[in-house]
Amino acid sequence: MLRLYKFLKPYALMIVGVFFFVTLQSLGDLYLPTLMSNIINEGVMQGDTKRILEIGGVMLLVAGVGVICSVIASFLSAKVASNLGTILRSKVFRRVESYSLNEFDKFGTATLITRTTNDITQIQTVTIMIMRMMISAPIMAIGGLILALRKDRPLTLVLAVAIPVLAIVVATIASKVIPLFKLVQVKIDRINLVLREKLTGIRVIRAFNTVELERRRFDEANVDLTETYIKVNRIMAFMMPSIMLIMNFTSLAILWFGGIRISKGSMDLGDLAAFTQYAMQIMFSMLMLAMMFIMVPRAQAAATRINEVLDTIPEIKDAEKTVDTFTGRGHLEFRNVTFSYEGAEEPVLKNISFEAKPGEVTAIIGSTGSGKSTLVNLIPRFYDVDSGSILIDGVDIREMSQETLRNKIGFVPQKAILFSGTIADNIRFGKEDATDEEVRHAAEVAQALEFIENMDGGFNHEISQGGTNVSGGQKQRLSIARALVRKPEIYIFDDSFSALDFKTDAKLRAALKKETKDSTVIIVAQRVATIMDADRIIVLDEGKIVGIGTHRELLEKCDVYREIVSSQLSEEEIA
Repeated sequence: MLRLYKFLKPYALMIVGVFFFVTLQSLGDLYLPTLMSNIINEGVMQGDTKRILEIGGVMLLVAGVGVICSVIASFLSAKVASNLGTILRSKVFRRVESYSLNEFDKFGTATLITRTTNDITQIQTVTIMIMRMMISAPIMAIGGLILALRKDRPLTLVLAVAIPVLAIVVATIASKVIPLFKLVQVKIDRINLVLREKLTGIRVIRAFNTVELERRRFDEANVDLTETYIKVNRIMAFMMPSIMLIMNFTSLAILWFGGIRISKGSMDLGDLAAFTQYAMQIMFSMLMLAMMFIMVPRAQAAATRINEVLDTIPEIKDAEKTVDTFTGRGHLEFRNVTFSYEGAEEPVLKNISFEAKPGEVTAIIGSTGSGKSTLVNLIPRFYDVDSGSILIDGVDIREMSQETLRNKIGFVPQKAILFSGTIADNIRFGKEDATDEEVRHAAEVAQALEFIENMDGGFNHEISQGGTNVSGGQKQRLSIARALVRKPEIYIFDDSFSALDFKTDAKLRAALKKETKDSTVIIVAQRVATIMDADRIIVLDEGKIVGIGTHRELLEKCDVYREIVSSQLSEEEIA
């Protein structure tokens, strides 16, 4: 956890301020029992009202200064903790942004959300406790013990018995609670995962009438988390009564033995009152330290999880020296590319070699699981190849900066993703400074203009989170418009026409042909009708290229392609 606190260097002055004001408040709290003792001994016992008022005025002043110091310390500690939380969330988010898809697959979305929110909140809470209690509790405990010894040394034997008993109780409780706190974080991950799946898959759940099944899944995760929390709270509930019992017995013992000493004339009444206060301060300090040592392991578990995210070095990173100058415009080449997912028994793609040239359309087709989407995901370096190389304009993409590489590409993923905001905002996601004319033109080419103009507000129509208020075909067309407004050198359409009817598909491809005439176009498709006019069709089967050519050439020489075509088109259409 200490590694995370290195981010607090800019707030060193604030932290010093917290320590100063907490120390001042603690010293004031230690001074108050002495003043109370003086009031009783010098004022009450002697009937001196003037002395009572004098010392009482000093007590009010000390208490007032203590209140001000406490408020300032609380404000500064809260500010430091919230700034630490802001820094950590920013660091975690930026690190996660730099991950390749491989790291995303390794962690999972649910746990990354938990680590960015709940775990960092745990760190913030403990940071405030550390800054307030780590200074206050030792000062109060040590200072109280010293002052108690000064008041009456024999009576401190009561504390010599009470403090070890208190320490044993706290240590026993901590040993039971700390492992449960670590379990809580894992169970929160689980409930986040189930809840996220339930919310994102609500349509499928309702369509297959599995609401009750999902409810049971959520209830299981919820009950599991609840039972763990109940175990924690039962143990913690035992702590306060047991500690209060020890503290009350300690007070009773002090009053009992103190009363005996007063009766013998060995101790003043004011000293007994002060000694009782010091004993309570020592016991409360022990309680504060106990609370801190119970909370810190939970924060330590959260810190470990955050450090796992920060310490995970992305597999895909820019080379030390990157190439930013190119001779061509979008010439793409695969050279003997082999790729396998982490933990897979065999490669998904094997010895893939082909070229895609500017002004041409290269289509990729194959059965489900043949590696089509994996192949196009390698082009923007979402994953890195195991062997071989991918070149754009004669330069290996690993020698380019990721920003330069992805600026060359307009990518339309298989699953169309829209963000909350207006339609114009979603299209401008491809080019932030796109003019209204460019946005409108991109929508027109993508065959989206008609339905946009029929919506309330047109391009200012609000898209809900995930694009749930538009149809699948509309989402695809808006995703295509987002890529078009970028005017990239390479267009990648990963099965981006599947939700379109044949008429819209044909109109869109015709419009795209004019728009992308100077660019390299890669189309992944399931429908033969979408790619029949492509300049080059690549047929994949079980991760290997089994055919490259035009539609007619492949019909003659590629059995796999011929099977795909015959399963989709009639004999008249094939002819």
